[in-house]
Amino acid sequence: MINLDKNEIRRSLQVQRERLSKSEVESMSREIVFSVLSLAEWKKAKEVLLYWPIKNEVDVIPLFHDALESGKKIFLPCCRKNEPGIMDFGVVRAEADLLHGSFGIKEPCRSKCEFPDVVSPDIMIIPGVGFDRRGYRIGFGGGYYDRFLARPQKSVFLAVGVCYYFQIIDEIAVEAWDKPVQSICTDKDIIWPE
Repeated sequence: MINLDKNEIRRSLQVQRERLSKSEVESMSREIVFSVLSLAEWKKAKEVLLYWPIKNEVDVIPLFHDALESGKKIFLPCCRKNEPGIMDFGVVRAEADLLHGSFGIKEPCRSKCEFPDVVSPDIMIIPGVGFDRRGYRIGFGGGYYDRFLARPQKSVFLAVGVCYYFQIIDEIAVEAWDKPVQSICTDKDIIWPE
């Protein structure tokens, strides 16, 4: 796939992900969640940043419940209206704090949740359409996560990409604004890029 451009890779991987059955998503997601739960950084984290899955993305909702049960502070992204590529992060204390927002994704309700100016979690779980073994990712193309990863406070947390094993590709062409994750959990292994 290295000879394909990002849009071609994105389309190919999205089609593969869309073809997954519900049981395949459940079983592979369970393995990925288990890998994240095994990380020392997850266990000791006091603040975590998660996402709410759509379109057969890795189901990390069990991580949300684990974080609630263990008393972690949970941040979820919320897209700004009329500001493409920009996300704010709300503190979520229960699933009832979420409503359907941009792109049909559940987001923190702006009237119920606190939205601090500075968000600096101990660990951040990031979805992707594809990742390479250096930690670079292909998302939906809006640059939302790259903007967050470029913030100065990025160095204080562990950015963990989550994806199915078939979403790992040899190498992604990197743009100046692309920011890698520091770890990738798949249903087969945990990758620690150099």
